[in-house]
Amino acid sequence: MPIEPELVSIAPQRETLLTIGVFDGVHAGHRYLLERLQLRAAEKSLLSAVLTFNPQPQSVLHPQSQLRWLSDVENRVKSLQGLGIDLVAVLTFSPEVARLSAREFMSLVRKHLRMRGVMVGPDFALGRGREGSIHLLHTLGCELEFSVETIPPYTINGEVVSSTLIRQALAEGDTRKVHRLMGRYFHVRGTVITSDKRGRVLGFPTANLDIKPQQALPGNGIYATITRIDGKQFPSATSIGTRPTFGGGKETVETYLLDYDGDLYGKEMTVEFVQRLRDEQCFSSSEELKMQIEKDVREVEAILAKEAR
Repeated sequence: MPIEPELVSIAPQRETLLTIGVFDGVHAGHRYLLERLQLRAAEKSLLSAVLTFNPQPQSVLHPQSQLRWLSDVENRVKSLQGLGIDLVAVLTFSPEVARLSAREFMSLVRKHLRMRGVMVGPDFALGRGREGSIHLLHTLGCELEFSVETIPPYTINGEVVSSTLIRQALAEGDTRKVHRLMGRYFHVRGTVITSDKRGRVLGFPTANLDIKPQQALPGNGIYATITRIDGKQFPSATSIGTRPTFGGGKETVETYLLDYDGDLYGKEMTVEFVQRLRDEQCFSSSEELKMQIEKDVREVEAILAKEAR
């Protein structure tokens, strides 16, 4: 079996209560399930455990979909561990894994992760062709001697919280809604790379971020953001787009730190998106653009001052 060596290497110290999924973004719906996983695991003296995948199954099963993730595997693992999950296991998702039947997959997990029970959401499915429905999972539970508990969906304002809903809100630039659905600000992380320094010429030196191409981004526009770098945080204004005033081009993520003085090149930074200010615009002159940036900065200061209260 292709995944057996990986599962053997995980070797949990005790029996586990497990949940299985991508957990992209580790959003409010995920945390609702994970809180119940931890409570039930404590009641049964089991380890709370999460089995997640890298790369995301969608990218292997449907590579043409070009799905962008809300969080890469490193951020997912960090977030899950930060919630106090006892065991976070990452399994390589390959075409060979995709061909496993639900019975084969659950048998291996039952054996090597010492799984005594599984807790999942109502739309859960796994195995070849997503054959492993909740109904089949209960059947396998009886055969392989593990419990199955289904957690109802988590809703906010009548909408079921999901990674798909978050991607939709993100594409629309509705970072306030994304914040509600995720329970925290959406963020991206990247390394500052060299640029044409047009921002510096305008009096607003920006950090041009090298973002992984699979990373989901808010829709093009200007945003009030919080930037974290070297253990400190700074108010910032971030532009996502093609810079139409200067002829357009490839999509860029550029951040202006309001209270930072120093060289940023080569540094890694995290940008948290608070609120969208406006659409990306094409200005008739650099001076007109500079006046708009000055206005944007004042608006960012006002927005972030309210956030800090």
